[in-house]
This record gives sequence, structure tokens and C-alpha cells, in this order.
Amino acid sequence: MSSRPELKSKHTVLEIGPRSRFGENVVLGPNCKKVTIGAGCFIGRDTYIDVEELSIGDYFTLHHGSVIHGKKCTIGHNNWIGHYSILDALGGLLQIGNNVGIGAHSQLWSHMKFGDLMAGCRWHRNHSLIIEDDVWFVGHCIVTPIHAKRRSMLMVGGVAVRNMEENHVYARSPTKDVTDKMGGQFEDVPIAKKEAMFAGYLSEFSADGGDTSNIQLTRDFSEFDPDVTWFNLETREYTPRYSDDEAAFMKFLLYERAKFVPRANT
Repeated sequence: MSSRPELKSKHTVLEIGPRSRFGENVVLGPNCKKVTIGAGCFIGRDTYIDVEELSIGDYFTLHHGSVIHGKKCTIGHNNWIGHYSILDALGGLLQIGNNVGIGAHSQLWSHMKFGDLMAGCRWHRNHSLIIEDDVWFVGHCIVTPIHAKRRSMLMVGGVAVRNMEENHVYARSPTKDVTDKMGGQFEDVPIAKKEAMFAGYLSEFSADGGDTSNIQLTRDFSEFDPDVTWFNLETREYTPRYSDDEAAFMKFLLYERAKFVPRANT
């Protein structure tokens, strides 16, 4: 385990947040100009990254044998990507929101080119690939330059060639909307149930030896205490302190219990 990846260019500007870790043979290629990696991230062994501009939020996980390449790639908070996945930003922009899951052996493509244009090949495309918050590609998925709207979901082995609508579920190759049959990825949860679930998580975390004394709920962030991490269950935001107890609790929540993103300007 390493605290820094290998740099192939002396001109690469690299910023790494606290508690981020790297497996063996993680390489930033010669085209990397600026790479920013947030707090509490993990990038597994034998991963190759060669993006001109890469921005990654907090608590990001990228498992071994994966590739990120291209021009510009932005990745939000709490994202999980399985092993041997490909993230392609050669089309110009690959934008991934917060709380996105990408299962193992998946491929996200923002470009398609190979055929001889002068000979008349019609298949040539460079386009942005936009993935909004809470999207889930279950695994072995292939995604073309589409717009996957928030909370949409692609089942295992799916091939997405068209935009994915909000909270719709897709399956097959090419994709078919199966929301009417399977329902959406998310359902509404009453705030009282969220509060009960959060209290249960605190109890479970505390029983495992975690410190919950500086973790509190808030409805509007009007409270202020620099020693407290405030969580809002409705907006799914929190005020990060990046302390040891907070980091341990965030790791406990991720990835299936709950996901919170840093509140802006905190």
C-alpha cells in the first residue's frame, strides 16, 4: 500500500486529500496535467490513469486493474467502481456525479472512432458522457455517450445506447426500460423512518467501538460547532471536519447504509 501513485510526468500537478490510499503499481500517465483526489479515497493496484484533467471527490473507491483516460474527467463523492473497469474521457468530458455505483468489468465510453473516414466510414463520434447522482450500473455494463439522469439504473450486462431517465431501470442489450415491471431504483422514505435508521446506525457504530459524541443531526445547518459533524437527512449533506471519528463513521456508512456529500462552502 502506498500514499502516492507513480508519476510519469514531472509536470503533473497532484493533490491528495487526507487518508487516501493507493495499491501497488498505480500509475499516472504522461498526459496527466492536474489530478485532484479527495479525502478517504482508495485506488487499487495495477490501475492506470492518463487524463489531462481529473477531479475526484471524497470517499471514492476504484478497484484494481481499472483504466481512466482522456481529456477531462470529473468524479463526485462516495463513488464506487469495481475492478477491471474502463472510464473513457477521450470524447471531451466524462462527468460522474455523487453516490454513483459502477460494477466490475464495466466500460464507460465517450468516443467511438476507428473506421477510415476518407474511405467513407460513417461511424465516428466524440461526445460528453454525463452521469448524474445516485446512478447505478450494476456490473459488466457498457455505456455509450449518453446522459444518465439521477437515480437511473442499468442492470447487469446492459448496454446503454440511449439516455436514461430519472429513477428508471433498464436492462438487456440494447437497453429496454423495465421500470413498469421492476419499479424504480428508489422509493420515498419518510423522514421519521430516516431518523430511526440513522439512530440505529449510530448505535451499531458505537457498539463496534466507534465514537459518536461529535455526530449530530440538523434540519437547516443553522447550528455551528467546529467540533461537531452535522448531518442533514433531507438534503443528504454533512459538514466535514475530516477528523478520525468522522472518517470512521463515514466509512461505516458507505456504501450501502447511507451516503452524504459535503455541504458547499464548509
